[in-house]
Amino acid sequence: MEVKLPSSSSNPSFSTPDMAELDTPEAGCSGSKFERDLVWIMRQAGRFLPEFRAVRAAHSFFTVCRTPELAATVTLQPIDRFAGLLDASIIFSDILVVPHALGMDYIMVPAKGPTFPEVLETPADLSRLSETVDVNEKLGYVFDAIALTRTRLDGRVPLYGFAGCPRTLMGYMIEGGGTKTYERKLADVVVKFLVGQVMAGAQLLQVFGSSSGELTPKQFLNFSPPYLPEIPRRVRAALQDLNPELAKIPIAPLSAPGVGYDIVSVDWTMDSAAVRERTQNGVVLQGNLDPTMLFATKEVIREETREMLENFGPSQKYIANLGHRILPATHPEHLRAYLEAIRDISSEMNGENSFA
Repeated sequence: MEVKLPSSSSNPSFSTPDMAELDTPEAGCSGSKFERDLVWIMRQAGRFLPEFRAVRAAHSFFTVCRTPELAATVTLQPIDRFAGLLDASIIFSDILVVPHALGMDYIMVPAKGPTFPEVLETPADLSRLSETVDVNEKLGYVFDAIALTRTRLDGRVPLYGFAGCPRTLMGYMIEGGGTKTYERKLADVVVKFLVGQVMAGAQLLQVFGSSSGELTPKQFLNFSPPYLPEIPRRVRAALQDLNPELAKIPIAPLSAPGVGYDIVSVDWTMDSAAVRERTQNGVVLQGNLDPTMLFATKEVIREETREMLENFGPSQKYIANLGHRILPATHPEHLRAYLEAIRDISSEMNGENSFA
């Protein structure tokens, strides 16, 4: 598949229209000053939206993922519904498309989600997986969806691409076991997949490593490095050869140390003030309201939002989000209340502080 490189001059701003002086997505992730905090939501295109459920009533989850027209449509649904309140879109896909490209079939299990019916149980099972993967052939539908979505966004907000980190993917593939050998192969495919997404038009990248939080520090040191820190280095090196401008793309991990990353996502169990102190304001922090708080009243949501923003402290190096993906039973208007609270409270806070 041949894809057109997105030109830097056509990249929309990681900001709202009244921040038009910042005309690159990198500006939103590098500590530039904004009138209010930027925000997007993990799984913002998903089952909590009635318009998404209408699409799913007519098409399977996998059909939506693998049909660029449908994937672009649902990616844009939250941008249209919450116009002016969301500062980024994220392509509708799933982290398990990478193991699928390697030859593992997965099914949708009600109340559980995508699942592998035949996991890897012994080293011999690795022979079931492809030795080599042509990401353009196996995952080209994701790249096509990104290119189509960029066109339809027409500069309103930038577009995130994403992939799962090797450790998280392996956790699904073997349901709890581990093998460093195959994590290397996964890392190779993840890097190529992320590069392909940028080539197709993604302007920011998220690397989901949610299983990292389930490891002890010793286990994390044994199983995650060097794969997690090397991903941004290898992605940028590949992009540098293709187009040096694209090598500047911001890359964020979820629930993992930010070595080599521009943004670190913080879940709701972590003390955001302590994380800010530990990182010495050296990276952009992202998060971190408990997703279950969106089941509270709008008044409580507003109170919790203020506390969250105050805990992160007055800093331009911050992107508001949830501490994990939004839950399917969330009422859309409660998410709106959260987004409006971020807009109002952060505007007030940012107006009171100087970032000179």
